[in-house]
Amino acid sequence: MHTDIDRIVHKVGEYLLSNIGRSLHEATDEEVYRALAHTLRDEIMVNYLATERTFEKHDARRLYYLSMEYLPGRFLLNNLNNIAQLDVVKGALQKMNRKLDSIILQENDPGIGSGGLGRLASCLMDSLATLHYPAMGYGLRYQYGTFEQQIVAGRQIEAPDCWLMHENPWEIRQELERATVKYHGHTKVIKSFQGDPVETLHDHEEVWAMPYDIPIVGYDPSSKFTCLPLRLWSTKESPRNFQLQRYNAGKIDQAAENMIISDVLYPNELNETGKRIRLKQEFLLVSASLQDIIRRYLLSHDTFNDFSDKVRIQINDTHPALLIAELIRCLTKDHNTPWKRALEITQNVTSYTNHTVMKEALEEWDNGLMKQLLPRQFRVIEQLNHEFLENVRSRYPGDHDLVRDVSIIEHGHVHMANLSIVGSHKVNGVSNLHTEILKNSAFKDFYKLFPDKFVNITNGVTHRLWLLHTNPLLAEFVTKRIGNGWITDFRQIEKLAAFSKDPESQADFWAIRKKNKERFIRGIKQFCKNTLFIESDALFDVQIKRIHEYKRQLMNALHILMLYFDLSENPGSRIKRSCIFAGKTAAGYETAKNIIRLIFAIGKKISLDPNIRHLLQVSYVENYNVSKAQLIIPAADISEQISTAGTEASGTSVMKFAMNGALTVGTHDGANVEISEAVTDAWWPFRFGLRTEEIATKPFTHIDNPKIRRALDSLRDGSLASNEEEHFAFCGLYNTLLHDSYYVLHDLQSFYEVQLKVEELFKNPMLWATYAIHNMASMGSFSTDVCIKNYSDLIWNLTPCPIDNTILEKLRQG
Repeated sequence: MHTDIDRIVHKVGEYLLSNIGRSLHEATDEEVYRALAHTLRDEIMVNYLATERTFEKHDARRLYYLSMEYLPGRFLLNNLNNIAQLDVVKGALQKMNRKLDSIILQENDPGIGSGGLGRLASCLMDSLATLHYPAMGYGLRYQYGTFEQQIVAGRQIEAPDCWLMHENPWEIRQELERATVKYHGHTKVIKSFQGDPVETLHDHEEVWAMPYDIPIVGYDPSSKFTCLPLRLWSTKESPRNFQLQRYNAGKIDQAAENMIISDVLYPNELNETGKRIRLKQEFLLVSASLQDIIRRYLLSHDTFNDFSDKVRIQINDTHPALLIAELIRCLTKDHNTPWKRALEITQNVTSYTNHTVMKEALEEWDNGLMKQLLPRQFRVIEQLNHEFLENVRSRYPGDHDLVRDVSIIEHGHVHMANLSIVGSHKVNGVSNLHTEILKNSAFKDFYKLFPDKFVNITNGVTHRLWLLHTNPLLAEFVTKRIGNGWITDFRQIEKLAAFSKDPESQADFWAIRKKNKERFIRGIKQFCKNTLFIESDALFDVQIKRIHEYKRQLMNALHILMLYFDLSENPGSRIKRSCIFAGKTAAGYETAKNIIRLIFAIGKKISLDPNIRHLLQVSYVENYNVSKAQLIIPAADISEQISTAGTEASGTSVMKFAMNGALTVGTHDGANVEISEAVTDAWWPFRFGLRTEEIATKPFTHIDNPKIRRALDSLRDGSLASNEEEHFAFCGLYNTLLHDSYYVLHDLQSFYEVQLKVEELFKNPMLWATYAIHNMASMGSFSTDVCIKNYSDLIWNLTPCPIDNTILEKLRQG
């Protein structure tokens, strides 16, 4: 070990001197972080190359995972844990007179995702690597992330997320493998060698996509860890994308448009420019990635005869759905494949994960915009739709409603979910309830046509990041009792149930929670501008997720008002509670922004009340990301999973909280249903609200509960607002509740009552610990390791392909 420590110290010092021009003594913590990351990356790259060459040697069937976003969090600590080098690096840093915690803080969270979709994608990549599956991820390298959220007087202000301000030491620029993506232009129909009509493109725009590879390291304490590539495409680094002629003609905005395609995740689509950039982003991901997939395949194959066998492509939500049209076009135009065979190949290799049943989130693109921007791909979609609808008409003659509902092009729009279903061989939902809604409601007509296409694969999270790395004290607690087998086989966590009633385990559990809360309190001061006082003996009540009406942060806020009024009348009536919120919302989503303002205003009102502020606090952690989640989640006593039943596809945050010992306040929605079944009703005491099947039968009714009425009236009586603008915003929220589209007022009384149960149980810490430990023990099937095995069995049929020892040793020897 001492040899390894000395080697790391030497390599860090060498890098600092030769690349930064600083001695180890002079270097800042940020410079030491970069040097250490490069040193570690050098070690990782041997396995990275060995993994790739092993896959090539075995000509393995490979998965290509396309996602518009990933949310990996900081790489340094995760990589150190995954390759069991944490103690060695701690020793090296100690010898350099540096602290690991300070070095870790120098790394920015990668700004390439914004929420659950990206977090799932990153968890899946971790499990694919850990389980040695042949795979590769594709995404975009957003220069400024989604945005950096700043809360100013309760208002969300969007600023650039400058996560790339300094060099990212984990990425490798692969300039020789850049791709050219074509937009606009005029088409000309010609005949392919197979006699099919295909289109050539003339007078088009060309955009260069530059690839950057990030190694995704699988967990393996031995030196034979698998390392998979996550390839991110950028338009920022290609000078050719800047159109000087337009600049000189005074069209400055047009001159730079192709350089900024990869600048920001999810540009505001309330304007035409934002819509155009968004569609360009989606096609850039599809076109560049598909070129790379085909290039890799052709390195070892002369024809496309084996393409259906060797390639699997998963499109994560509808954002990469244009891959279906582009693959058909490439096969027919560039590789002389007959149309029917090209469609068959496309359907064989492509599968689609649906993540939402919310109508506004099911992507649609205006025909005119797509035809203008992507004329060849639009023509393929038209032909695909024509043939598909002819087939439907032949099977169900006269059923015009069915034809209309399953059409890919309808009412002047391309329906991307319909394209995804028609062009894939499998469609999966991400929880049992969600998949049933897809089959019986959202896509019932497609299920009628293709019942064998629909499968369920319940989401998971990687327990190695969210328990082993995020909560080392609790991880040690688990290992002490059941051994370390749970790290690679999380189903073994069920053994922990035997300790749920053990007094020593209960006491240790509470001691760990206290330390995690204190760690959160120390960290929260730099993130929360409106928190004045907080104590670790309070109930930590947490809701962290994207701000959206269906996730019902507004209901949570109204409940806090009810608590406040209860405490104002009788300070001894409720226990001490700290309510913690975090999450961003879309730049153009004014209602959600006003919910953030309301939460902030409630927190401010409470903090200014000397009689209440020691009993109730509200904190809003701004600019929520993975690193902040790793601070918040281990400190939570309860997690609020309170979406309207039937609206949340899965909701993976509930899994992270439960793995970390928090109990769930939850509706009958998404993955809550399966988790409650795994935990069993006896150990899931905090379910509330309408069930999915009850939603349609419950019209709005007048609220006669005086507690709810008082909280509701405070939105419009001016008692919460600091100015007229806030008063107008809160009155707007009041008006949305008069329609109650998300059943906030219907479920608020049930929510209030279940919170009384929460407080009653919290008064008995040892019984609470029994529930929490039992809850943890029931989480074994909610790891992405299980999720990935299900994907492989039901959709991809992949075979694990561990690193070939001969290849690895040869590379190590140079």
